[in-house]
Amino acid sequence: MQVSRIRALRGPNLWSRHTAIEAIVSCSAAKLSIGDIPGFEARLRTRFPEIGSLQPVGSEATIPIAFALEFAALGLQAHAGCPVTFSRTAQTTELGVFQVIVEYTEEAVGRLAFELAEALCHAAADDTPFDLVDALKRIRELDEDIRLGPSTGAIVQAATTRNIPYRRLTEGSMVQFGWGSKQRRIQAAETDRTSAIAESIAQDKELTKNLLDAAGVPVPKGRPVSDAEDAWKAACEIGGAVVIKPRDGNQGKGVAVNVETREQVLAAYAASSEVSSDIMVERYIPGYDFRLFVVGKNLVAAARRDPPQLIGDGVHSITNLVEQINADPRRSEGHATSLTKIRLDDIAVAVLAKQNHTVDSIPGMGELVILRNNANLSTGGSATDVTEDVHPEVAARAIAAAQMVGLDICGVDMVCESMHKPLEEQGGGIVEVNAAPGLRMHLHPSFGKGRAVGEAIIASMFAEGEDGRIPVVAVAGTNGKTTTVRLIAHIMGVKGLRVGMTNSDGVYIQNLRIDTGDCSGPKSARNVLLHPDVDAAVFETARGGVLREGLAFDRCNVAVVTNIGLGDHLGLSFISTVEDLAVVKRVIVENVAPNGTAVLNAADPMVAKMADSCSGSVTFFTSDPHHPVMATHRARGQRVVYVDDDKIVAAEGSFEYRIPVANIPLTRNGTIGFQVENAMGSIAAAWALGLDWETISTGLSTFVNDAQTAPGRFNMFNYKGATLIADYGHNPDAILALVNAIDHIPSKRRLVVVSGAGDRRDEDIRQQTQILGDAFDEVILYQDQCQRGREDGEVLALLQQGLENAKRAKHIQEIRGEFLATDTALTKLEPGDLCLILIDQVDEALEHIAKRIAEG
Repeated sequence: MQVSRIRALRGPNLWSRHTAIEAIVSCSAAKLSIGDIPGFEARLRTRFPEIGSLQPVGSEATIPIAFALEFAALGLQAHAGCPVTFSRTAQTTELGVFQVIVEYTEEAVGRLAFELAEALCHAAADDTPFDLVDALKRIRELDEDIRLGPSTGAIVQAATTRNIPYRRLTEGSMVQFGWGSKQRRIQAAETDRTSAIAESIAQDKELTKNLLDAAGVPVPKGRPVSDAEDAWKAACEIGGAVVIKPRDGNQGKGVAVNVETREQVLAAYAASSEVSSDIMVERYIPGYDFRLFVVGKNLVAAARRDPPQLIGDGVHSITNLVEQINADPRRSEGHATSLTKIRLDDIAVAVLAKQNHTVDSIPGMGELVILRNNANLSTGGSATDVTEDVHPEVAARAIAAAQMVGLDICGVDMVCESMHKPLEEQGGGIVEVNAAPGLRMHLHPSFGKGRAVGEAIIASMFAEGEDGRIPVVAVAGTNGKTTTVRLIAHIMGVKGLRVGMTNSDGVYIQNLRIDTGDCSGPKSARNVLLHPDVDAAVFETARGGVLREGLAFDRCNVAVVTNIGLGDHLGLSFISTVEDLAVVKRVIVENVAPNGTAVLNAADPMVAKMADSCSGSVTFFTSDPHHPVMATHRARGQRVVYVDDDKIVAAEGSFEYRIPVANIPLTRNGTIGFQVENAMGSIAAAWALGLDWETISTGLSTFVNDAQTAPGRFNMFNYKGATLIADYGHNPDAILALVNAIDHIPSKRRLVVVSGAGDRRDEDIRQQTQILGDAFDEVILYQDQCQRGREDGEVLALLQQGLENAKRAKHIQEIRGEFLATDTALTKLEPGDLCLILIDQVDEALEHIAKRIAEG
């Protein structure tokens, strides 16, 4: 068994809506199935007993060994604690070659699981060892290392519940919610509206205390100190027990509380100095440590935090007892779990010394031993939810503190005896105000119920009913995609929307091209969704991108499928038939939102059948209103778009809206059939988006289809009295549509300049010139720069074969080079002639043609 290619499908894809790893797996003919390797399954189960059933189809003798890889990759992730459930193995058109698809939640974890699953299968086949414990540990540790932490994860989960899309921007905790101009961003529990100044204030403990004191909020007295002796001097000034902590600290690092003697002060100063050079000393307030969580002007949650502690058993040392506590699976080194492991550092040693203990002491049965005086969860403390106990005046003080500092999300640390009474009555105070507060203690308190803090943060970012989405239109098909994308984007722009668009020419934001080349894949679409100046997006969705990576979005408002026809790119990536191609193009229809619409070509049977896969509504379009699919759909009161005489009609029930084709320059008075189809699809999409008819009509009438706005899409020029047409048509369906369009243009003589893409099937290349040879008087064949795996002259030979029985073409010429072929054709033209140039290098070819026209 050999894995030859691994892809990460990062969005809805050919197989499912899950993110997944897809691998190409080749099995030798001699050992194709599990039954061909004696004892394989038994050895596999010995090494991984929890692998589950290996009986997806038939009996053991007929189960391909690729299925073992599938179940191993899924099972290893599941037993390491990853929430995955989906997998599939599919036979390709090649004997012994399979596509294995396994869901992942973190891409790196999915890739590692595949690698380990392959090693497991080889170990079972070769009867060699496999360390399952180590494999699961590696997967688990990697997952814990890269997955979102509890705080960020809770916010993401809250967004997902509200159908708000999200995208992780870094391997850390920075996440984008929503798309385009509706987007918001967070980093842990900070939002894009968390003030940097407010965060800076919160980090400066002295400044925070001064501001809170000015607002009348109770705070402990204290001051910054310059060295250890100054710390002791400040402690004497305050009198009684003090707290020594970094002025700019966080997570309780370097904090020592209830410090009284000179020796304790000097030791605490030394420990704090390891964290920061800026130390402060303030009055110690007796009582419990409380964290109040404020979002906006609302108190959302409150917890009492208890310091790390243990109870002796009279047998084990403090070190042993801490090891037992840290064995709790809820505890980890960082913040990936609800609790953090306890550290026996210098501060813990000092606290133990005050209790006459060392780390090797054996506390008596039932003896309570405090390991730290501060109660931060990051130092191993625990939390008890007290949200329902908070006195209104205490809540008001917490909110006032957050507002005074200027934080939209804030963790307010209070020390007092109880949450039931105002702070002033019990001598309590606010000791810190925290930006980016941890949510763990509120999500999963050690005692009490968890609070919906993630939901509160999302509610502060998105008003009720908002989901952060912008209108998204996806366009797929064999031909017409780019023009349809451009026309839909233009109509939306007429409405005043700032439109982001991707197509095979580039990426456009408000008509400004920000990237060039074929940008019809998911990477370009994701870039548009990241852009803050985009109110709506229209994506050309090519088959290649869907196969390589899936979709860039989880769902779209409108999916337009222009046609399938005879197909294109067949024979690549195991897509060998038009039926296979239809399944790929159908992916956008399968991912239409429940309140969205699929716009489908009723005249194409494979496209029309996609209606069954749409969870939203369907609008059919085709020129013939009497087509059975159209007639049935309209009879049911559903939307259709068709041609009636010289008008395009949009109809639903008794409603009709008519647009004269004369008002749609793209169609040239309806003479260019494929542009009429593109216009119908665009009208149906704009209608589905809820655009008004005045906007749609204006958009259609003002759309210009020239080399600047729609390069390579039936661009027409006048050259010395001859008609020149440049088009990017590159498959038999496109060629046939072009010929039908040209039949409506008067001409004395017809010339065509054509090449063929080497990555098409032989029959597709031949068929292009079979069509052209019956429609043109003279054919100029050229070999372009990129043969895409073909030998020199191989494409030209196939094009020549297509012309062998040409009914019209009498003159055939071969040229090496696209621009030379164009120049050769131009020298032949006379007034009244027509020349179709099927360009390959779109921008460069159009620039070359413009230059020749300018030269006269």
